[in-house]
Amino acid sequence: MRNFENAKRIVVKIGTNILTKGAGVDAGYVRRVAGQVDSLLRDGRQVVIVSSGAIGMGVGQLSDHQGSRKSSLAGGARNVKMRQACAAIGQPLLMAEYRKSFIRYGVTVAQVLLTTEVLNHRKTYLNLRNAIETLLKLSVVPILNENDSVSTDEIGSAFGDNDKLSALVASKIDADLLIMLSDIDALYDRNPRKYADAKLIPTVFEITDEIVRNAGGKGSVHSTGGMKTKIEAAMIASNAGCRIVLADGRLKNVIGRIIAGEKIGTIFMPKRKLSNRARWILNNSPAGTIFIDAGAMQAVRNRKSLLPSGVLGVEGTFEKGAVVMLNDNARAVTSIGSSQLKSLAGKHSTEIKKLLGPKHRDVVAIPEDVVMIDY
Repeated sequence: MRNFENAKRIVVKIGTNILTKGAGVDAGYVRRVAGQVDSLLRDGRQVVIVSSGAIGMGVGQLSDHQGSRKSSLAGGARNVKMRQACAAIGQPLLMAEYRKSFIRYGVTVAQVLLTTEVLNHRKTYLNLRNAIETLLKLSVVPILNENDSVSTDEIGSAFGDNDKLSALVASKIDADLLIMLSDIDALYDRNPRKYADAKLIPTVFEITDEIVRNAGGKGSVHSTGGMKTKIEAAMIASNAGCRIVLADGRLKNVIGRIIAGEKIGTIFMPKRKLSNRARWILNNSPAGTIFIDAGAMQAVRNRKSLLPSGVLGVEGTFEKGAVVMLNDNARAVTSIGSSQLKSLAGKHSTEIKKLLGPKHRDVVAIPEDVVMIDY
């Protein structure tokens, strides 16, 4: 389980609370991370870093220059517009620290800022994947962060202190291992901050409903993570066949010790292995829902096409090629837009070509474009 000898592509997620110190970044910590990553590179591995901390650094920079307004700035960091401004200020400062630390080892780093829109659209997602692949081939370490300054979603609701982002990245670049470094050192059977007898869970083979219920809420003022977002991240990465280790990021040489197989934190074992396209479908934000009957649901479970005769109704507005829900059980790429599908619901497949033309597929979704959720 903890034999990572063959783990060639590794994603390391660094949380806000372990990356920052006081009002700024912990430069010493970044240097130590750089040294550990350099060791992995020298061992022939590829590393991608998903880094939080920009908002906290922005708050610290503003506080340094506006002294007496320090407390009000910290409180204002909960406001979306203020967090966007702080992210814009803090991101170049964060990257400067990474560059300074990695250059000591002769390693080049690259900044990649993402939004949910980039990951949800197939074309931009493939462009992103190609860019990261090229950087890795050049032995460059990509450093990814959510583009908080322009994100159309409320900051934190999209990726949760980059926990979800790190899992999506690990999934989409076929990573072998995701290391989540946090001030949360492991998964426990109950909240260790409330219960002294809470027991650490070293290995998780299945994320149960009980684990999800016990996950709790959000993190601190400058971070939006918490155990809940880490569990959600583990669920995403496990579908990619990627192992996940959640550990205390402040442990000495924590990355090297994890790679060496030391029993640190909690390891989440993968549940199933999906193709790259299937993972993109599963992790996309659905544009709407197609409600289908029991017979149609059984058909798609058996890897058969979804036909219009099994469609009961449509919710939402979407175009051909959009990712949609099939009831609450699956996600699929639809070959028919919502307006046309409403008129075709319950009808025979031949009606599709009558309405949309002879060259159009006579199905709503093909098996390769359907991914079950409740597998």
